[in-house]
Parts: sequence; structure tokens; C-alpha cells
Amino acid sequence: MVSTLSRQQVHPAEVSAVGWGWRHAGRADAALTGLNLHISPGERVLLLGPSGAGKSTLLHGLAGVLGDEEDSDEYGRLQIDGYPAAALRGRAGLMQQDPEASVVLSRIGDDVAFGPENLAVPPAEIWSRVHRALDAVGLNLPLQGPTSKLSGGQKQRLALAGLLAMQPGLLLLDEPTANLDPDGVNQVRDAVVRSLDETAATMVVVEHRVAVWADVVDRMVVLSDEGTVLADGAPARVLDDNRRRLQDAGVWVPGRRPEVEPRHNHGSGVQLLRTLDLSVSREKGRRRHPPRPAAAGINTQVAAGQALSITGPNGAGKSTLALTLAGLLPPVSGHVTASEALAAGAGPDPCTWRPKDLISRIGTVFQEPEHQFVTHRVYDELAFGLRQLHDDGNDAGRVEELLERLRLSHVAGANPFTLSGGEKRRLSVATALAARPDVLVLDEPTFGQDANTWAELASLLNSQLDAGAAVVSVTHDEDFTELLGGSRLHLDAQPERGAGHEQ
Repeated sequence: MVSTLSRQQVHPAEVSAVGWGWRHAGRADAALTGLNLHISPGERVLLLGPSGAGKSTLLHGLAGVLGDEEDSDEYGRLQIDGYPAAALRGRAGLMQQDPEASVVLSRIGDDVAFGPENLAVPPAEIWSRVHRALDAVGLNLPLQGPTSKLSGGQKQRLALAGLLAMQPGLLLLDEPTANLDPDGVNQVRDAVVRSLDETAATMVVVEHRVAVWADVVDRMVVLSDEGTVLADGAPARVLDDNRRRLQDAGVWVPGRRPEVEPRHNHGSGVQLLRTLDLSVSREKGRRRHPPRPAAAGINTQVAAGQALSITGPNGAGKSTLALTLAGLLPPVSGHVTASEALAAGAGPDPCTWRPKDLISRIGTVFQEPEHQFVTHRVYDELAFGLRQLHDDGNDAGRVEELLERLRLSHVAGANPFTLSGGEKRRLSVATALAARPDVLVLDEPTFGQDANTWAELASLLNSQLDAGAAVVSVTHDEDFTELLGGSRLHLDAQPERGAGHEQ
């Protein structure tokens, strides 16, 4: 039984944007331009729009954390309860798109308690809030447990628990279910709804998948790619009256999957990688104390021109397995073996390969895109891998092709860290594709994508499969898994109960 979060009603916030805009000189586009929007106290709003429309920027502005960023310009008025949003930090609680950015302390309980402590909640009440919030989001782990050992999905739950424990008047949620398994999506959404029922707080949630929230919000606001309001109203009416416009804007309209360029070939089946009784972990072993496996007993193979989808609940070890297959983590036990067709003289163990060998053979996309950015311009980020392979680095055609295909041409001169979450994800995929590796290992590749960019990304990966590359994906996206086809490796929640199994 899930306990309730609070019996005490908070004062719901009122939100107003009048001609509000924010732009950054490092970007080729304006994040928001002249936004006019009013949200009444207690309203529950689903904010939609194409990737890069400025949805996350609006949430950061309301949370008062845009600050006086260098090379940025703000105009118009953005207010909470009639006061500048930046002057009322604490009225709003923000769950950021990147769960890593929300983790501030090393222990789970302390991290959830951090917000209430800073709001001067009486000490006797803080820990009861912590327990209720963790219970509500389904993060059933010891309070003393290390936050560094959590998976991406578990960190999302942790971030939401910290937010619910604060009991803010304005709840701002940026893609709160993007990295969660299907059960976790429903659990987190329901935890948010219970909190709103009991506190009457105002909520603005950004999510690309409309169906998750459409039945529990009062209102749907759709932004255009220029950052202005395209549609606004009750969810059913907005969907009925603007279906075509919403599809064009990249909104995930319920019941519709965007069209994707089909596969033409279905792979040679030539084995490129295989695992034998593999156990994986991110922990460093110590003498007489080997690391505890995150997943164990894994037997699978990766074949040319075929897809392998790694699925399973949060915390099952999917990302750890992906990094091990990519040669970036050593196995705890068992083996990852590259065929001669892939190794081409580099040796059978990818973990021993030089970086230059990996770039051309196995391309990796991390769960957190920022972890792999190494330059200060989007264009240079795409060219970086090519320059490691070619002395002259002259492969402008390949860079331009990827910029165009993944809708990044307009930000080619921008700093990668200033992009939206969806743009960062597409850039990270593009950097792995640039060197044309034989194996692509992608961790949550469709995170943060609107329907249009999802289709572009899926089409591009289909073309890679047609060309003979293997695509390994860690994903909770059933549409994506079904589209790529191939085989599925499902990891169980608790590795001690048995190995993953192929489907």
C-alpha cells in the first residue's frame, strides 16, 4: 500500500507570462519569443511542442534558475503570484530533464531531505516527508544507500521524491517519466496525481508522450517551434481541433506512430560480438571482495545488419551491460568476444582496444549525452571522431549530412551544452554515427524526441542496419523496439534470480 504524501494543503501558485522571451547568443535560434500565457492556481497543465521549442527554458525560468547567464537576453514579464519568478525561488519545485543534475548529496535519504531542510521545514517533519515521498515514487531502497549507484531511472524517481517532499506551490516536471520502465511510468504519474490531489498545487509537466498525462491534466498548451502558443485548451478539444497541426509540430498524438523509412535488407547475420556467461558491474573490485554484479549469466550475440534491444526494469543493469559490450567496462566474469570480422586485427577483447580502434568499430551513446561532449561547437563535436581517424579531418559532407538528417543544422555553431535535451540526445547519436562504426551501442536513444525527430532518428538507424551495421539499444520505447525488429534481451530486476533471456 502506498502511503499518502501530505494531509496539508499548500497555497497553489499563479503563473503569468506577458510577452516573455529568452534567447542565448550561442544558439542560432531563439528559445522563446514573446510568450503570452496565464495559468490559474491549482491548474494542471501539459506543455507540448517540438524538440527545441523552449519548453525546458520556460520551466527553468519559472523556477528562477535561468539566472543572468552570459550571452543571454530576457525580456517581457514572467511572474508567479504577481512577482518576478526569479524572486520567488522556493515557490516552485523543478524536476530537471537530466536526473543527474538533481542529485546533490551522496546518500538517498539526505538527498530527498535536502529541499525541505533548505525551506526550513521543522526537523521532526522532514524525515516523515522523506519516507512518504520515497514510498510514493516506488524507490524502496535504504536511506543510507549511495546515490552514485542508482540507475538513470532510479535517479528520476529520486528527483521526484525530493520535489514532492518540498511540497511546492508550483510543480514543474521536465520529462519526468522518460527513462522509466512501463510500470515506473504509471507509478510516477500516479504519485504526482496523488500529491496534487492532497496539496492542490499547480503543475506544469513537459512530456512528449501525450497519452501518459492527457487524462489527468486540465489543460494542454502546445508551443510552436518559434516558442509561441500554437494551441491551448482542454486536452480532448485541443486534440480534436488541431490534430493535423499537432502532428506537423511533432506532438505524439495518441493512436498515431509517425512514418519511418522502411528496412530494405535484413542483415547478413554475421556474428560481430558474443557474450559467454557474462557478469557486469560498475563497481571496482577489491582484494577478496569482488564487485557485486548488476546483471549476470548473460549469453547473447550481436550480428551485422540486425538489432538487439536490451529491456528490463530500472536498476536491472541494462546500461552497465551496454558499456561492457562497447568495451568501456571490463567484465566481472565471463567474456565479451569480438569476431575477426569486427576486430580486424585489434584482438578479441574490445576492452583492450585503443580509443582509435573503438571509434571505427563500436560507437557508443551514453545515457547522459553531456558525458560524451568534448568540444565547444556542435559542428566540431560531429567532426571530432572523424579527425581521430583521418589526418586531414576533411569529411565535411558526412557532418553536413548528419546535421541535416537529425535537424541540427540551425545549431551547428552553438555550444552543445546550450541545446535542449532532445537536441543533445540527437547530437550524441550523430557523434557515434559520424565514424560509421560496425556496431552502435545506444542507451535510451529516443529520450526527449518529438514524433518528427523520433521518426528521423529511427529512419537513420534503419539505414544503418541496411548498410550492415549492428544496432544495440537500451530502451523502454516499445514503438522503437518493434520498429527496429531483431532480437530482445530482457534483464530481470534481480540478477541473483537468474540471467537475462532472449526473446
